[in-house]
Amino acid sequence: MNFNALIIGGGVAGMQCALVLGSAKNKAFAADKNVGIILHQKTSHLQNALFNNVLGLDPGTLGANILVDGKKQLASLYPEISQIEKEKVIAIEDAEEGYRVITNKNIYLSAIVIVALNYSKPFTIRGLESYIIPHKKANPAKERIQLKNENHLIKKGLYCCGTIAGWRSQFAIAAGSGASVATDVLTLWNQGIPTKIHDKK
Repeated sequence: MNFNALIIGGGVAGMQCALVLGSAKNKAFAADKNVGIILHQKTSHLQNALFNNVLGLDPGTLGANILVDGKKQLASLYPEISQIEKEKVIAIEDAEEGYRVITNKNIYLSAIVIVALNYSKPFTIRGLESYIIPHKKANPAKERIQLKNENHLIKKGLYCCGTIAGWRSQFAIAAGSGASVATDVLTLWNQGIPTKIHDKK
């Protein structure tokens, strides 16, 4: 399957990115765009998280529940976005127009790829080794990593968001990072006109 944008990672940053991209479905510049998300969640830090300090979330909200509810929200609001489960990305390779994303089960082609994984070692996706550097905002003793990027952009058509982009591990920060990348992609699709999406009554 070919995509215009393919998100790798089903944690906070990845799902927030997908939700913002999905919310543009009624815009002419995004109506024909095929978006997917590879929901590899087993290593998400949300699995063991408890939230009391996030605006809009009830105190005591469990991260494990957000993982489940986020998928339902995405499917309910934006069923056009392909949710790919039970696949793990093995490699990202340059392709003639964009990138070839190789999983343990399939090969996908996408003009844009967004890496939204956590910052833990080992980072096992082949093709990105040259971009791995020590995380600039994490405790050095924990040996976290990030991908070299400029405002989320690694190189043309290849983005990262969340902790792997160098942000601290906070729910609101990761969500904002995912949303930021989504609006950058929408701006690109909208012929470079700065774009954001607001849901209104």
